[in-house]
Amino acid sequence: MNAPISRRTLANALRFLAVDAVEQAKSGHPGAPMGMADIAEVLWRDHLRHNPANPQWPDRDRFVLSNGHGSMLLYALLHLAGYDLPLEQLQRFRQLGSKTAGHPEVGHTPGVETTTGPLGQGLTNAVGMALAEKLLARRYNRPGLDIVDHRTWVFVGDGCLMEGISHEACSLAGVWGLDKLTCFYDDNGISIDGHVDGWFRDDTPARFRAYGWDVIGPIDGHDAVAVAAAVAEAKTSRGKPTLIVCRTQIGWGSPNKVGTHDVHGAPLGAAEIAATRAALDWPHAPFEVPAEIRAAWDASSAGAAVEAEWQQRFAAYRAQYPELAAEFERTQAGGLPEAWPEIRGELLSTAAAKRGGIASRKSSQNCLDFLVDCVPELLGGSADLTGSNLTAGKGSVAWHAAGERLPNYLSYGVREFGMSAIMNGIALHGGLIPYGGTFAVFSDYARNAIRMSALMQQRVIYVLTHDSIGLGEDGPTHQPIEHVGSLRLIPGLDVWRPCDELETAVAWCESLERRDGPAALFLSRQNLEQCGDLAGRAAAIARGGYVLREADGPLQAVIIATGSEIGLALTAQQELAAHGVAVRVVSMPCCERFDRQTPAWKKSVLPPDIPRIAIEAGHPDPWRKYVGMVGEVVGIDSFGASGPAPALYEHFGLTAAHLARVVVETIARESASDGDF
Repeated sequence: MNAPISRRTLANALRFLAVDAVEQAKSGHPGAPMGMADIAEVLWRDHLRHNPANPQWPDRDRFVLSNGHGSMLLYALLHLAGYDLPLEQLQRFRQLGSKTAGHPEVGHTPGVETTTGPLGQGLTNAVGMALAEKLLARRYNRPGLDIVDHRTWVFVGDGCLMEGISHEACSLAGVWGLDKLTCFYDDNGISIDGHVDGWFRDDTPARFRAYGWDVIGPIDGHDAVAVAAAVAEAKTSRGKPTLIVCRTQIGWGSPNKVGTHDVHGAPLGAAEIAATRAALDWPHAPFEVPAEIRAAWDASSAGAAVEAEWQQRFAAYRAQYPELAAEFERTQAGGLPEAWPEIRGELLSTAAAKRGGIASRKSSQNCLDFLVDCVPELLGGSADLTGSNLTAGKGSVAWHAAGERLPNYLSYGVREFGMSAIMNGIALHGGLIPYGGTFAVFSDYARNAIRMSALMQQRVIYVLTHDSIGLGEDGPTHQPIEHVGSLRLIPGLDVWRPCDELETAVAWCESLERRDGPAALFLSRQNLEQCGDLAGRAAAIARGGYVLREADGPLQAVIIATGSEIGLALTAQQELAAHGVAVRVVSMPCCERFDRQTPAWKKSVLPPDIPRIAIEAGHPDPWRKYVGMVGEVVGIDSFGASGPAPALYEHFGLTAAHLARVVVETIARESASDGDF
């Protein structure tokens, strides 16, 4: 009878798949996979509940490799466990078109739960996933029928814990008592620049205890028995997440590079690989894994069995709670309520009837007053600005004040970056649609997480209020200038800057209906006049740019405006008409939506032979793609100032009178140049 395969040998299969792939690519990070292989072997073979044949099974455990540069560890795990990731893909590591990208990418590789690489964000996504599990368990589980009961496991390195976002996220994880979240800290003391004690001397265990976490260790991360005991202990935690501090050696097994930064981000080289094979008694050729080792790793049968057991439980759940089961399946699939067409129609009808001056942040809250009750998967929040962002609807129940009620609103504290990356984790988990608010100017803090929302094509809604110098006296530190234009540069992010309640309602509806990317809603502090419900206006708004008010006479110019500047454009149009100048006013609430329209629609809104003038209380440069080099943009190319909003608009030339002068000058210049536009 053959002797059982040792854990070390099973871990070595991971090590050499990683080493060989990095060597073949001549690029990558072998050190972390070599150092964390023993931890991964214990977790994946003994504790992780997953089904390689169905990576989207709702009640699977989530595994996040936050130190995503060690991606070959994850690819080796997925390959050996039985996911649809054949050896040929590992052999094409980091090559164009392969499923084994340099850093893990969700939606690109089966079994990858989130895109990691920007350090700290994977850990923060994991906090969002664990939070989603806890909220959904509270909503759906019934006595004896727990259909939401899984864990979130995350690997992190020193770099993740140096990033400030780790403080934001881990503090919240402690507050929320996420006891199904377990973090393995690869404490190897090495980063790209060398030994971290020159720049990172935190007492990490004490730090996490202060957050309200259970801390296990330090343990020897190369001792499978110690790792197994730590995992078993972590699973008994109640009311606290767990950090397992694992002392490891980066590049473990490499005779000459172990414990050095030389193995962090570069191939070992042929000679050192040969020495490592000899040292670890791995006589197999590159990418060769013996059949008996593959069989020991294969999780297909166990995964099928654990999902089958859950499916039986869910069938019983559906029989007893058919409405909840249907809602669970719908939200997991990302669909909106069956009555959504009626919900949307009623919301838009109510919004179109609004009159008077209303700040668009208040219009957004009016929408949420309606939507929170009709769309149960909405999960709101704000980075300590609820009363300013107006992100809580009448039906919102805050986590910290929920009691026995079901919470659907989170106070994230002053943590814009953490909030945004946690929302990404919530969206990735499935079953909830997160939205969160802060001031538009503070989107700078959150920008990389917003970018990740777009890169991962996640339905996350950012409510960014106080969208211009219109916020007034707080001054230039709080007045966004370049922010709306800057966020419009992020591929896949829909940026909405609505001018009234109807445009705001359409923005909310379109953002909820879109399943393949995020949205940012730029909303005003100051009141905006309502434009009413012109025939077909709601459908036109959804196209991103449309004719709000046509010219009274032969068209001489087009004014393009957004948000609070629509009122200035309409007033300027009236002043110009009184002097015989006929201009069209185009509202452009979402440039990205407009850019996706047909050429015929775009031409009908912006005729190519007519001068164009854009106005927006922000940096003018992004509007050049619409007005051309000979058109004009009325905007702000400096920082703001402190003072009442009306005085600021006058000071910066954002007035109807100034806009009208610019229109006349542009028409005259175009006429003098024979219309060469």
